[in-house]
Amino acid sequence: MSFELPPLPYGYDALEPYIDAQTMQIHHDKHHQAYTDKLNAALEKYPDLQSKSVEELLKDLDSVPEEIRSAVRNHGGGYFNHSLFWLMMKKGGGGEPEGDLAEAIRGEFDSFAAFKEKFSTAAATVFGSGWAWLVMDKSGELAIVTTPNQDSPVSTGQRPLLALDVWEHAYYLKYQNRRPEYIENWWQVVNWDQVEENFKA
Repeated sequence: MSFELPPLPYGYDALEPYIDAQTMQIHHDKHHQAYTDKLNAALEKYPDLQSKSVEELLKDLDSVPEEIRSAVRNHGGGYFNHSLFWLMMKKGGGGEPEGDLAEAIRGEFDSFAAFKEKFSTAAATVFGSGWAWLVMDKSGELAIVTTPNQDSPVSTGQRPLLALDVWEHAYYLKYQNRRPEYIENWWQVVNWDQVEENFKA
């Protein structure tokens, strides 16, 4: 069974003016599609692996044959990370989380403002291409982590709650080299309902 590109849960222009329609179309239809295609190509000769979810593959990369391990890590990570990323944004998003998630963020980072600043700094200082994440670690604590390239926190036993793609393809058409401005505007489209769901799962 081959992996399929999940549809965007909103129109390309839904996140305007913060993330432009052209970037969303290229990011989803070209980049995410490429990760999907290359993951399927890597697994073509391994029907036993095709029955696993991409998350299962990434959680246990050591069990993936060495011949395709890098491809599964890179393209499987790209497929999985982007599938999460689209859900974590929405039209009319932003603001602050509520309920248990808000309480947990205050408990770990003292305030939402302090969390936002720490997360934004982590995202801005990723060297080259990568991601910033709010995760739940193995002990059930919240943590901000970054990963290079398309590496995913699930590969190190962490559960992703919130993700921000800081590859240049995520923002360059609109923001050029102004990654901090992209990050600041991205907070206006965060889908806290989805992050809360991830937290409670």
